[in-house]
Amino acid sequence: MPEENIPVFMPYFTDAEMKISADALELRWLGPGKYVKDFELALASFLEVEPWQVVAVNTGASAVHMALELCDVSAGDEVITPSFNNIADFQMIRAMRAEPVFCDVLEDTLTIDPSKIEALITVKTKAIICLDYGCTLCDFDAVKAIGDKHNIPVIYDAAHSFGSSHSGQKIGSYGDFVTFSFDPVKNITCIDGGAVIVKSKEHAQRIQHMRLLGQQQNQDLLDQNKRGWRYDVDGPGYRYHLANLHGAIGIAQMEKIDDIFKQRKRVFGLYDAALGNVDGMVRPVKNGEDLMPFLYVVRILKGRRQEFQDYLAQHGVDTGIHWQPGHRFSGFKECRAGDLSVTDKIVREIVSLPLYPELSDKNIHYIINVIQRFFKQKVAGE
Repeated sequence: MPEENIPVFMPYFTDAEMKISADALELRWLGPGKYVKDFELALASFLEVEPWQVVAVNTGASAVHMALELCDVSAGDEVITPSFNNIADFQMIRAMRAEPVFCDVLEDTLTIDPSKIEALITVKTKAIICLDYGCTLCDFDAVKAIGDKHNIPVIYDAAHSFGSSHSGQKIGSYGDFVTFSFDPVKNITCIDGGAVIVKSKEHAQRIQHMRLLGQQQNQDLLDQNKRGWRYDVDGPGYRYHLANLHGAIGIAQMEKIDDIFKQRKRVFGLYDAALGNVDGMVRPVKNGEDLMPFLYVVRILKGRRQEFQDYLAQHGVDTGIHWQPGHRFSGFKECRAGDLSVTDKIVREIVSLPLYPELSDKNIHYIINVIQRFFKQKVAGE
């Protein structure tokens, strides 16, 4: 048994976060400011996009909300999304007074099934949301082709895949509207934060205004920890700006992004090498050449998920379930949906194993050993 329970996630902080946080607090400028701008620049450099394309906000949910605003979603509209998704996307659709329409997922990748999308499109469809999951990328190209065919914008929710690449391009460098989350469990964290990556300067400016209650503030002044007192408000706005302190923490995280990537790949690799031949469990599909692993989600077959989680808990290993499907929530069960048979199957099987940079090889091997013992006992009892 480990001395302490092994958690599912743990943010990776060093002295760098402590020092830059103290520096940010010493400035006594707590709103949007220079550290936020520097964080946006760091993101742009890493994603290989132009600096103006990146707009930081306070949460990943806010980022999705801003993308929906840019798609001009309004009351009575519909947005197609996998039911197997984070509740944040459903709530942001509702915040626009629109309705989610639930699509099924592919059983291998657990991401939206492009072949099921077109049957859900109506005259009310205003956007499609696709997203990556765990350690697996969605088929964005197929979804985008459907969107282009029907003149429907696609929002790429890349909350799970920051740092990953596909066909030599960083996730975030392509797509009309890409959103990221930097909450406490993500590949990098700002304590809480998010970003929207856009393709037009007009869209970037709209988000800059909307994230600050619609105020048309002088962005150059804000980037210097200053503000103007004369401004116009010409549209909707929200209190979605990223705080300077959170931007500072994001900078410290970006400075060690290579180490974060290396350590997360180490954990993923040890799991994958050891768990390939476990009867009764399905490993995640790794479908990209350069993935930044986020969640290591396995599927526990034969109705044994609760037993599996209980057994690991008894041996000091925490696990998670990401996620419950939208169509099963009481507040969303009346939403229109296609056939969700794959979703209904996999949500009874999924379990997230611990994955974070500071998870030691010793603890990883311990987790693997506990998992193998569980399944050996089950096989012996059959």
